[in-house]
Amino acid sequence: MTKLFALTLAAFSSAACAQMPATNPMPDGSRDMYVGLGVVSAPRYEGGRDRETSALPVLQVQWSNGLFVSGMRAGLHLSRVPGLEWGPLLELQPRRDVDGAGGAVDGIGEMRIGLVALPLAATNGNRLAGMPVIERRLLGGAFLNYYLTPDWRVTGSLLYGAGNARDGMKFDIGVQRLALEVGPHHRLAFDAALGFASRRYNMAFFGVSESDSFNSGNAVFEAGGGLKDLRLGARWNWAWSPAWMLTTSAQATHLLGSARSSPLVERPTNLTVSTAIAYRF
Repeated sequence: MTKLFALTLAAFSSAACAQMPATNPMPDGSRDMYVGLGVVSAPRYEGGRDRETSALPVLQVQWSNGLFVSGMRAGLHLSRVPGLEWGPLLELQPRRDVDGAGGAVDGIGEMRIGLVALPLAATNGNRLAGMPVIERRLLGGAFLNYYLTPDWRVTGSLLYGAGNARDGMKFDIGVQRLALEVGPHHRLAFDAALGFASRRYNMAFFGVSESDSFNSGNAVFEAGGGLKDLRLGARWNWAWSPAWMLTTSAQATHLLGSARSSPLVERPTNLTVSTAIAYRF
Protein backbone atom coordinates (compact mmCIF):
# COMPACT_ATOMS: atom_id res chain seq x y z
CA MET A 1 0.00 0.00 0.00
CA THR A 2 1.14 3.58 -0.52
CA LYS A 3 2.56 5.73 2.27
CA LEU A 4 -0.50 7.97 2.02
CA PHE A 5 -2.91 5.13 2.75
CA ALA A 6 -0.84 3.83 5.64
CA LEU A 7 -0.58 7.25 7.29
CA THR A 8 -4.20 8.16 6.83
CA LEU A 9 -5.57 4.93 8.24
CA ALA A 10 -3.09 5.11 11.10
CA ALA A 11 -5.16 7.58 13.08
CA PHE A 12 -8.77 6.71 13.77
CA SER A 13 -10.22 9.25 16.09
CA SER A 14 -13.36 10.90 17.08
CA ALA A 15 -14.60 13.91 15.12
CA ALA A 16 -12.82 16.07 17.63
CA CYS A 17 -9.36 14.73 16.80
CA ALA A 18 -9.14 13.53 13.23
CA GLN A 19 -5.85 13.68 11.41
CA MET A 20 -5.23 14.64 7.79
CA PRO A 21 -3.41 12.64 5.07
CA ALA A 22 0.32 13.02 4.72
CA THR A 23 1.89 14.84 1.81
CA ASN A 24 1.96 12.43 -1.11
CA PRO A 25 3.99 13.44 -4.21
CA MET A 26 1.99 12.48 -7.29
CA PRO A 27 2.15 13.26 -11.01
CA ASP A 28 0.45 16.53 -11.92
CA GLY A 29 -3.26 16.15 -12.47
CA SER A 30 -3.51 12.83 -10.61
CA ARG A 31 -5.37 11.89 -7.45
CA ASP A 32 -5.69 9.09 -4.87
CA MET A 33 -9.16 8.05 -3.72
CA TYR A 34 -10.33 5.49 -1.18
CA VAL A 35 -13.88 4.39 -0.44
CA GLY A 36 -15.20 1.71 1.85
CA LEU A 37 -17.81 0.53 4.30
CA GLY A 38 -17.73 -0.85 7.83
CA VAL A 39 -19.18 -0.46 11.31
CA VAL A 40 -18.32 1.63 14.39
CA SER A 41 -19.34 1.41 18.04
CA ALA A 42 -19.07 4.70 19.94
CA PRO A 43 -20.71 6.66 22.79
CA ARG A 44 -23.81 8.67 21.83
CA TYR A 45 -21.97 11.91 22.65
CA GLU A 46 -18.79 13.02 24.40
CA GLY A 47 -19.09 11.81 27.98
CA GLY A 48 -22.21 9.73 27.33
CA ARG A 49 -22.71 6.33 28.96
CA ASP A 50 -24.88 4.72 26.29
CA ARG A 51 -23.38 3.47 23.05
CA GLU A 52 -24.49 3.40 19.43
CA THR A 53 -23.51 0.93 16.72
CA SER A 54 -23.56 2.56 13.30
CA ALA A 55 -22.70 2.07 9.66
CA LEU A 56 -19.26 3.37 8.71
CA PRO A 57 -18.76 4.67 5.16
CA VAL A 58 -15.13 5.55 4.38
CA LEU A 59 -14.08 8.28 1.96
CA GLN A 60 -10.80 10.04 1.26
CA VAL A 61 -9.40 11.89 -1.74
CA GLN A 62 -6.07 13.65 -2.24
CA TRP A 63 -5.02 15.56 -5.34
CA SER A 64 -1.52 16.21 -6.70
CA ASN A 65 -1.80 19.93 -5.91
CA GLY A 66 -1.98 19.14 -2.16
CA LEU A 67 -5.74 19.50 -1.74
CA PHE A 68 -7.37 16.73 0.29
CA VAL A 69 -10.77 15.69 1.61
CA SER A 70 -10.82 13.24 4.51
CA GLY A 71 -14.20 12.56 6.06
CA MET A 72 -15.64 15.87 7.16
CA ARG A 73 -12.24 17.58 6.92
CA ALA A 74 -10.69 19.33 3.94
CA GLY A 75 -7.37 21.09 3.66
CA LEU A 76 -4.40 22.00 1.52
CA HIS A 77 -0.76 20.98 1.95
CA LEU A 78 1.34 24.10 1.36
CA SER A 79 4.75 23.15 2.72
CA ARG A 80 7.60 22.26 0.37
CA VAL A 81 10.00 21.60 3.27
CA PRO A 82 10.84 17.92 3.88
CA GLY A 83 9.56 16.71 7.23
CA LEU A 84 7.11 19.58 7.65
CA GLU A 85 3.42 19.69 6.70
CA TRP A 86 1.17 22.71 7.15
CA GLY A 87 -1.77 24.46 5.57
CA PRO A 88 -5.38 25.65 5.98
CA LEU A 89 -7.98 23.26 7.36
CA LEU A 90 -11.78 23.09 7.37
CA GLU A 91 -13.95 20.77 9.44
CA LEU A 92 -17.71 20.26 9.52
CA GLN A 93 -18.84 19.98 13.12
CA PRO A 94 -21.75 17.50 13.35
CA ARG A 95 -25.09 18.38 14.90
CA ARG A 96 -25.80 17.30 18.50
CA ASP A 97 -29.41 16.86 19.55
CA VAL A 98 -30.99 15.16 22.58
CA ASP A 99 -30.05 11.76 21.13
CA GLY A 100 -26.38 12.69 20.85
CA ALA A 101 -24.19 13.41 17.84
CA GLY A 102 -25.74 12.73 14.46
CA GLY A 103 -24.10 12.29 11.06
CA ALA A 104 -20.52 12.75 12.31
CA VAL A 105 -17.68 11.97 9.91
CA ASP A 106 -14.21 11.24 11.20
CA GLY A 107 -10.86 12.12 9.71
CA ILE A 108 -10.51 8.98 7.62
CA GLY A 109 -13.96 9.45 6.17
CA GLU A 110 -15.95 7.49 8.72
CA MET A 111 -19.57 8.61 8.86
CA ARG A 112 -21.84 7.56 11.70
CA ILE A 113 -25.35 6.84 10.44
CA GLY A 114 -27.48 5.39 13.22
CA LEU A 115 -28.54 1.79 12.63
CA VAL A 116 -28.83 0.31 16.10
CA ALA A 117 -29.27 2.80 18.94
CA LEU A 118 -30.30 2.21 22.52
CA PRO A 119 -33.78 3.67 23.14
CA LEU A 120 -33.80 6.60 25.52
CA ALA A 121 -36.24 4.78 27.76
CA ALA A 122 -33.56 2.16 28.37
CA THR A 123 -31.03 4.68 29.67
CA ASN A 124 -30.65 5.93 33.22
CA GLY A 125 -32.08 9.29 32.27
CA ASN A 126 -31.03 11.41 29.32
CA ARG A 127 -28.87 14.33 30.40
CA LEU A 128 -29.17 16.03 27.01
CA ALA A 129 -32.97 16.19 27.26
CA GLY A 130 -33.93 19.85 27.58
CA MET A 131 -30.47 21.04 26.54
CA PRO A 132 -30.14 23.20 23.40
CA VAL A 133 -29.50 21.46 20.11
CA ILE A 134 -26.00 22.27 18.85
CA GLU A 135 -26.33 22.90 15.14
CA ARG A 136 -23.92 21.77 12.45
CA ARG A 137 -21.12 24.31 11.97
CA LEU A 138 -18.19 24.78 9.57
CA LEU A 139 -14.93 25.31 11.48
CA GLY A 140 -11.87 26.96 9.97
CA GLY A 141 -8.22 26.91 10.99
CA ALA A 142 -4.89 25.32 10.17
CA PHE A 143 -2.77 22.21 10.72
CA LEU A 144 0.95 21.71 11.36
CA ASN A 145 2.79 18.37 11.39
CA TYR A 146 6.49 17.78 12.04
CA TYR A 147 8.35 14.53 11.40
CA LEU A 148 10.76 13.56 14.18
CA THR A 149 11.82 10.56 12.07
CA PRO A 150 10.28 8.98 8.94
CA ASP A 151 8.12 6.86 11.30
CA TRP A 152 7.22 9.39 14.01
CA ARG A 153 5.45 12.71 13.60
CA VAL A 154 4.07 15.38 15.91
CA THR A 155 0.65 16.65 14.78
CA GLY A 156 -1.28 19.78 15.59
CA SER A 157 -4.48 21.52 14.48
CA LEU A 158 -6.35 24.67 15.50
CA LEU A 159 -10.01 25.17 14.57
CA TYR A 160 -12.44 28.02 15.31
CA GLY A 161 -16.19 28.47 14.90
CA ALA A 162 -17.71 25.68 17.03
CA GLY A 163 -21.03 25.91 18.85
CA ASN A 164 -24.23 27.75 18.05
CA ALA A 165 -22.53 31.12 18.56
CA ARG A 166 -19.71 30.09 16.18
CA ASP A 167 -17.09 31.29 18.64
CA GLY A 168 -15.69 28.08 20.14
CA MET A 169 -12.05 27.13 19.52
CA LYS A 170 -10.22 23.82 19.91
CA PHE A 171 -6.56 22.87 19.66
CA ASP A 172 -5.13 19.36 19.37
CA ILE A 173 -1.53 18.24 19.66
CA GLY A 174 -0.41 14.65 19.34
CA VAL A 175 2.27 12.17 18.36
CA GLN A 176 1.93 9.27 15.95
CA ARG A 177 3.92 6.12 15.35
CA LEU A 178 3.27 5.49 11.69
CA ALA A 179 2.78 2.15 9.96
CA LEU A 180 4.82 -0.48 11.79
CA GLU A 181 5.29 -3.55 9.63
CA VAL A 182 4.48 -6.78 11.50
CA GLY A 183 4.17 -9.02 8.44
CA PRO A 184 4.12 -8.88 4.65
CA HIS A 185 0.54 -7.52 4.59
CA HIS A 186 0.02 -6.21 8.12
CA ARG A 187 0.69 -2.76 9.59
CA LEU A 188 0.17 -1.41 13.09
CA ALA A 189 0.02 2.27 14.04
CA PHE A 190 -0.36 4.09 17.34
CA ASP A 191 -1.22 7.65 18.33
CA ALA A 192 -1.70 9.76 21.43
CA ALA A 193 -3.14 13.28 21.60
CA LEU A 194 -4.13 16.01 24.02
CA GLY A 195 -7.13 18.20 23.25
CA PHE A 196 -7.56 21.78 24.48
CA ALA A 197 -10.67 23.96 24.20
CA SER A 198 -11.61 27.56 24.83
CA ARG A 199 -14.14 28.49 27.49
CA ARG A 200 -16.76 29.23 24.85
CA TYR A 201 -16.22 25.84 23.24
CA ASN A 202 -16.61 24.04 26.56
CA MET A 203 -19.64 26.12 27.47
CA ALA A 204 -21.30 25.08 24.21
CA PHE A 205 -20.71 21.35 24.71
CA PHE A 206 -20.38 20.91 28.48
CA GLY A 207 -21.81 24.04 30.12
CA VAL A 208 -25.30 24.39 31.64
CA SER A 209 -26.82 27.87 31.85
CA GLU A 210 -29.63 28.82 34.24
CA SER A 211 -32.22 28.44 31.48
CA ASP A 212 -30.68 25.12 30.42
CA SER A 213 -30.86 23.96 34.04
CA PHE A 214 -34.53 24.92 34.27
CA ASN A 215 -35.35 23.04 31.05
CA SER A 216 -33.19 19.96 31.61
CA GLY A 217 -32.93 19.51 35.37
CA ASN A 218 -29.11 19.51 35.19
CA ALA A 219 -27.23 21.63 37.72
CA VAL A 220 -25.96 25.01 36.53
CA PHE A 221 -22.35 24.63 35.40
CA GLU A 222 -19.93 27.28 34.16
CA ALA A 223 -17.38 25.44 32.00
CA GLY A 224 -13.91 26.90 31.71
CA GLY A 225 -11.26 26.58 29.04
CA GLY A 226 -8.04 24.60 29.02
CA LEU A 227 -7.15 20.93 28.80
CA LYS A 228 -10.15 18.97 27.51
CA ASP A 229 -9.19 15.35 26.89
CA LEU A 230 -6.52 12.69 26.42
CA ARG A 231 -6.79 10.20 23.56
CA LEU A 232 -4.90 6.97 22.90
CA GLY A 233 -5.43 4.99 19.71
CA ALA A 234 -4.23 1.94 17.82
CA ARG A 235 -4.90 0.70 14.30
CA TRP A 236 -4.32 -2.54 12.44
CA ASN A 237 -4.32 -2.52 8.62
CA TRP A 238 -4.46 -5.80 6.70
CA ALA A 239 -3.81 -5.35 2.97
CA TRP A 240 -5.48 -8.13 1.01
CA SER A 241 -4.18 -6.78 -2.29
CA PRO A 242 -2.78 -3.49 -3.67
CA ALA A 243 -6.38 -2.22 -3.86
CA TRP A 244 -8.24 -3.84 -0.93
CA MET A 245 -7.66 -3.38 2.81
CA LEU A 246 -9.32 -4.27 6.10
CA THR A 247 -8.69 -1.58 8.71
CA THR A 248 -9.58 -1.99 12.40
CA SER A 249 -9.07 0.58 15.14
CA ALA A 250 -9.66 1.31 18.81
CA GLN A 251 -9.43 4.65 20.60
CA ALA A 252 -9.78 5.44 24.29
CA THR A 253 -10.79 9.00 25.25
CA HIS A 254 -10.63 10.40 28.79
CA LEU A 255 -12.20 13.78 29.50
CA LEU A 256 -10.16 16.18 31.64
CA GLY A 257 -10.46 19.56 33.27
CA SER A 258 -13.71 21.47 33.07
CA ALA A 259 -15.23 19.00 30.60
CA ARG A 260 -14.72 16.16 33.09
CA SER A 261 -16.63 18.06 35.80
CA SER A 262 -19.71 18.79 33.65
CA PRO A 263 -23.06 17.40 34.89
CA LEU A 264 -23.67 16.30 31.29
CA VAL A 265 -20.85 13.77 31.55
CA GLU A 266 -22.02 10.31 32.55
CA ARG A 267 -18.77 8.45 31.84
CA PRO A 268 -15.47 10.36 31.52
CA THR A 269 -13.62 7.48 29.84
CA ASN A 270 -14.96 5.87 26.68
CA LEU A 271 -13.81 3.51 23.96
CA THR A 272 -14.56 3.79 20.25
CA VAL A 273 -13.93 0.75 18.04
CA SER A 274 -14.37 0.36 14.29
CA THR A 275 -13.65 -1.95 11.40
CA ALA A 276 -14.08 -1.28 7.68
CA ILE A 277 -13.12 -2.55 4.23
CA ALA A 278 -11.59 0.09 1.96
CA TYR A 279 -10.89 0.05 -1.79
CA ARG A 280 -8.41 2.26 -3.62
CA PHE A 281 -9.40 3.72 -7.01
